[in-house]
Amino acid sequence: MANRIVVDPITRIEGHLRVEAKIEDGKIVDAYSSGTMVRGMELILKGRDPRDAWAFTERVCGVCTTVHALASVRTVENALDIKIPPNAELIRNMMFTSQLIQDHVIHFYHLHALDWVDVVSALKADPLETSKLAQSISNWPKSSVGYFKDLQKRLTGFVNSGQLGIFANGYWGHSAYKLPAEVNLIGVAHYLEALEWQKEIIKIHTIFGGKNPHPNYLVGGVPCSINIDEANAINAERLAMVGSLFEEAKQFVEQVYIPDLMAIASFYKDWGAIGGGLSNYMSFGDLPLNGYDDVSSYKFPRGIIMNRNLNEVVDIDLSDPEQIQEYISHSWYDYSGGDEQGLHPWKGETKLNYSGPKPPYDYLNVEEKYSWMKTPRWKGNAMEVGPLARMLVGYAAGKEEFKEVVDGALKALDVPVTALFSTLGRTAARGLETKLATKWSLEFFNQLLANIKNGDSRTFTKDKWEPETWPKEAKGVGLTEAPRGALSHWIVIKDKKIENYQLVVPSTWNASPRDHKGQRSAYEESLIGTPIADPDKPLEILRTIHSFDPCIACAVHLYDEKGTYVHQVQTF
Repeated sequence: MANRIVVDPITRIEGHLRVEAKIEDGKIVDAYSSGTMVRGMELILKGRDPRDAWAFTERVCGVCTTVHALASVRTVENALDIKIPPNAELIRNMMFTSQLIQDHVIHFYHLHALDWVDVVSALKADPLETSKLAQSISNWPKSSVGYFKDLQKRLTGFVNSGQLGIFANGYWGHSAYKLPAEVNLIGVAHYLEALEWQKEIIKIHTIFGGKNPHPNYLVGGVPCSINIDEANAINAERLAMVGSLFEEAKQFVEQVYIPDLMAIASFYKDWGAIGGGLSNYMSFGDLPLNGYDDVSSYKFPRGIIMNRNLNEVVDIDLSDPEQIQEYISHSWYDYSGGDEQGLHPWKGETKLNYSGPKPPYDYLNVEEKYSWMKTPRWKGNAMEVGPLARMLVGYAAGKEEFKEVVDGALKALDVPVTALFSTLGRTAARGLETKLATKWSLEFFNQLLANIKNGDSRTFTKDKWEPETWPKEAKGVGLTEAPRGALSHWIVIKDKKIENYQLVVPSTWNASPRDHKGQRSAYEESLIGTPIADPDKPLEILRTIHSFDPCIACAVHLYDEKGTYVHQVQTF
């Protein structure tokens, strides 16, 4: 007999997400993903100066900040045919990689690791054995017996006081936890170290963009000048700091993140066959080396994997309006031409129509509309986006850097390539691309230094920047790869103002409800077949959903008709 459980809200994510799952004979047989936040950014942007759009879209979220600004300036530059200087591209690349590195480390340790690491079990660890284990897998200096003994003492104090603080509300002792106590202690130690480290790498945003989490951007380039002898410009001292921060990031990722990832994965190899979900993967690609228009130069290649076929990468043609469309048959919106049609983002509409149950309620009406997320499709196909998609496209495209890290991980874990199509594969892919990103960051940095040495300090172009030079009408698209996946901004400019603006974000690809044909999206499909040991403690649901790193904050919160917050169920 089927049992329907509700996890609301899914915590340790950005935004509000509800998951309902039907369980039969200990496994999930159906699932529904609902974004319980309204999307309204498109309405705010109408009628504004296109050059200002980045400042609004960047504030969609406090996590995916720089990538929304990047997509926004690119969509305006695409519409107006503005080409930016090479130094501006390199600086944008470094701002991209610094955020991706920070975001992935934070996700692994602070949002996802506790799905695998039993914090309370760390109290049983032997500090001596923990130290030996830590030193056997990494050269990280913080691995002495005394270090782990002191940490264990602090953790014991938390537990004995009954106040676990940041580790409260966990499913500690759950039967699905498999790590030895010593590995759990290492995980807790590095959780705390990562909290301290992550605030350093993001200082690169302050150097190049003035601040964080919402650094400044500029249509036509970047809002910073280069003069190695000028105190108020990007000078020698600030460049040296950027290089130092990237070197430290490389050390942390290679000596802490990757060893921890591989150690934990070795105990959960059965999850290499759980949570795969969809068989189609899409990457818009990013990190150009020869200008944004030269897709062949991208470090992250563009393309699609269909039916898990790693022998072919399918091209994406964004000039074809039939390729990307958004549907709303199960979303709380209306289309003027009817809810069964799909609209290309340039013709997109954002008309709210909440017809769902008034909270608090027991279950969603999944036969009707049940989410504030639209449902995007590529040629009618549901797609997974994110780190796994990027790594698969790079791997299938035969990119040597991708093949090296992927094949190395598969060999170390002694698992087949099919293990990539899973919750474990999704988690591993995020770490592997972080390793690549730290390497690429230093390449971008060194190229910037070489350009400066050769006398090129340009960071901005005035060409076509003034509205007097614009056509009466124009449209553009700005693509990038957010930490969570393929991100696109679409703009229609008329009479020098924004006529229409649409955001198609990673979580609308992954977390959206069913489409008009009943096809599940990535979150829903990935949960099918997942074993659930205890329906009252659905740790397994969190593992798979967290492997996507959900971010549902592209909107405002949902309140009742009086404007008061309604209800929250505490989950972990």
